[in-house]
Amino acid sequence: MVNTKAKKVVEIYTDGACSGNPGAGGWAAVLIYKDFKREISGAEESTTNNRMELTAIIKGLQMLKEPCQVTVYSDSAYSVEPFLKNWIEGWVMRGWRTAGKDDVKNVDLWKELLSLMQIHDVTYVKVKGHADNELNNRCDKLAVAAYKELQKKLTPVISVPDAPKDER
Repeated sequence: MVNTKAKKVVEIYTDGACSGNPGAGGWAAVLIYKDFKREISGAEESTTNNRMELTAIIKGLQMLKEPCQVTVYSDSAYSVEPFLKNWIEGWVMRGWRTAGKDDVKNVDLWKELLSLMQIHDVTYVKVKGHADNELNNRCDKLAVAAYKELQKKLTPVISVPDAPKDER
């Protein structure tokens, strides 16, 4: 029996941010389905901006509970162009090597993303970063807030005990 149920149409806005590259990094996604909007974010202690950009897309897709038709909006050329320019197909055919015969970086994340794309129909849209796209800007703020919160937790607090009363 053929499943004739139409897939839900979902938009996912994503962004990644890093303090230092490598350094503490954050990722964020805003998922929109009809009138519903959900924001998610997280951080990693030692990562790169490119890893956070890919992680944001992966985490957004992982939130979906059933196969969906998804449009991913990202300001990351690193994350979007391999799909828009069909580079990813060549990378896979060449055993995860670029056209210049270099190893593709972040293969673990690319493979995870491709496996999620086997579940969902995903299209990518490149948006201009730090411009007038409200949801891309929101993702940027969430990603930065996530890594700053992580940095606070990682920064040791040094307390200086009070001097004994007889030495004051």
